Amino acid sequence: MKNTVERRDIELRKTRDEVNRLGKNWRALLDIMPEMVFLIREDYVIEYMNPMAISVFGDMRDKFCHKVLCRCDLNNQETRVVCPFRIEESYRQDKSLYEKKIGEIDVEYSSVPFQGYKDDKLVMVVMRDVTERKRQEEALKKFHNNIEEVLQQKISELKESEKVRNQLSRQVHSLRNQLKIADHTDEMVGNCRQMRELREMVYQIADSNTTILVSGESGTGKELVANLIRSCSSRRDKPFLKVNCNTINDNLLESDLFGYEKGAFTGATSRKKGKFEVVDKGTIFLDEIGDISPKMQSSLLRILQGGEIIRVGGTEPIQVDVRIIAATNVDLARAVQEGKFRLDLYYRLNIINIVIPPLRERKEDIVDLASHFIKIYRRAFKKDIDFVPDTIINRLLMHDWPGNIRELENVIQRAVLMAKNNMITEQDLVFDAVPTATSQFNYIYQIDDKLASQSLKDVISGLESDIILFTLKKNNGNVQQAAHRLQIGKTALYDKMKRHDISVKSLKK
Repeated sequence: MKNTVERRDIELRKTRDEVNRLGKNWRALLDIMPEMVFLIREDYVIEYMNPMAISVFGDMRDKFCHKVLCRCDLNNQETRVVCPFRIEESYRQDKSLYEKKIGEIDVEYSSVPFQGYKDDKLVMVVMRDVTERKRQEEALKKFHNNIEEVLQQKISELKESEKVRNQLSRQVHSLRNQLKIADHTDEMVGNCRQMRELREMVYQIADSNTTILVSGESGTGKELVANLIRSCSSRRDKPFLKVNCNTINDNLLESDLFGYEKGAFTGATSRKKGKFEVVDKGTIFLDEIGDISPKMQSSLLRILQGGEIIRVGGTEPIQVDVRIIAATNVDLARAVQEGKFRLDLYYRLNIINIVIPPLRERKEDIVDLASHFIKIYRRAFKKDIDFVPDTIINRLLMHDWPGNIRELENVIQRAVLMAKNNMITEQDLVFDAVPTATSQFNYIYQIDDKLASQSLKDVISGLESDIILFTLKKNNGNVQQAAHRLQIGKTALYDKMKRHDISVKSLKK
């Protein structure tokens, strides 16, 4: 018995020594790292700082850091900086790199779960000083902004050689083209598969003179696509006009687009050029093209077929060279079937059709879009919003966004404006109400579209799934209350939920 106890004590000492050895080893490895390293306990107390971290922030070991890191400046004034990490987030294996300015330095940091030698849960935060890199990026950005000016100056200095001047001029043109394409590409937020394919299509067809039709629901960003097409085309330096066809009276629209002769109507005291003449050699964007009258459709067909217009009250055709980009949220094919839109005009417009997906079909872009709008309105409203909880992100992802990107922008703008501190809360997030009549009208069209490709049984099954899902959402995932609302048994509702693959757990989250 005594020998057994002695052997156990010896094994225990060996184990303790091994644990101590391993603890010393990983601490030694962290001590020599050139990056700043923090180990944070679950109670938000700093367990360890390596020498590099101490040299920058001072010794904060065994101090509570739930909200802030502290850094003293040269005048011994404490600078309070929002803590760039949260324990619960770090345990989600987020491998992203983040940047923040702390005091006078810029840092790049990441955090990972870390298990201590005592089997305690820690979070390791690794920071790197990227101040020099930021300085270099600013220098490159400044060079980027001035590159055209520099190149033009060089061209003017090399007057002795016509060949060299022409060569440099072509280089300037190429650089300008590439820079503008890159700049305008950045205006379109989103990197889902549909948006990548849309951009590639724009780059491919932008430099042609072909008429382009941009289709999509209201609020999807059709005008932004038109801007990108024009900026990537050879007409980028020529006139560009935008006309919303459904905001102008039909008679006024015709005279506005094609111009009029003196005496053509009361008040026409002199000849006036229309927008097509003004924008000659350039681009015109005709928004809401599906709402124009049959008379305007006939006039527009003339310019698409022969590139000529006739002023109101005139008789002589006028040749113009204009690239037309049209946009609509109307199903033109359906409008043709219903006799509301000319078939020949539809074929002229529909040579290249760029379809923008609604936001509900590209929800992977919602986070990027929300971040984009937060940055815009954070500056506009002078708010210090730097954190969006997962509950807010989940609500944004669960919403169907009938108003698309325009609705998302409105929601974020309102939330940033109403936020009282550095984060958006549940109370700040208010979704726009959608008129019931419009919702029913859109839903009828959705059913009509489904009937074209699905059987009646499948359409009814989908409708049943939507009703059950809607009722469960309205009752916060409570199956009993939903069954009572639907006037069916609880067991029957569970069977239908299983058939439609509806999970109550995901609704409650």
